[in-house]
Amino acid sequence: MVVQAQEGLLTTSSPPALRVLVATAVPAERDAVADGLPPHTAAIAVGVGPAAAAAHTAAALARTPYDLVVSAGIGGGFQPDAPIGSLVIADEITVADLGAETPDGFLPVTELGFGAVTHRPPASLVRELAAACGGQAGTVLTVSTVTGSAARAAELRRRHPHALAEAMEGFGVAEAAAAYGLPVLEIRAVSNAVGPRDRAAWRIGEALGALGGAFGKFAPVLESWNRHD
Repeated sequence: MVVQAQEGLLTTSSPPALRVLVATAVPAERDAVADGLPPHTAAIAVGVGPAAAAAHTAAALARTPYDLVVSAGIGGGFQPDAPIGSLVIADEITVADLGAETPDGFLPVTELGFGAVTHRPPASLVRELAAACGGQAGTVLTVSTVTGSAARAAELRRRHPHALAEAMEGFGVAEAAAAYGLPVLEIRAVSNAVGPRDRAAWRIGEALGALGGAFGKFAPVLESWNRHD
């Protein structure tokens, strides 16, 4: 609440409502979160992969002013830390495969002298949202190729020991948000294990339900959050 003095009188006014853009990959994810969105929030499907996510998120930000950008959807969870049906709130959004292969292993693009590989969401907001939905805070990796083997999963965890989930859009959404000077979040509901590809074991419906349920609990947190905390 803001208190203002006007002609000798004290008046009160509420701070302006937080304007939030939620970017999902596909319409099914967008529809899952739609019912739980607080006022002044829009949800759009931006496409699969970091390039499409960055382009369409940036286009949306160019059309309409927002205060916060959220990448949301389902994703793979690193077992046993992020079981199927659980929720992960990113405390780091890291692109896992942007760089170069060398005889000594993978080098991220930052070690080549370019760009960034990680965006960090507001710590206070991550903590509050994780508490509200019963989720975990941890690194969410962005990949352009979904992991399909135990060896690849182990290599990612070796390079990113705090990783809890992987998906394909978070870093692209974060790059667009950064270009507009906006804070970013990433929220993933785990639909499958990161590792050998086994479509029969995926639980997409369960994950979409968990994602929608989480957004139903986020409204009070988002409405009270001060982006300058």
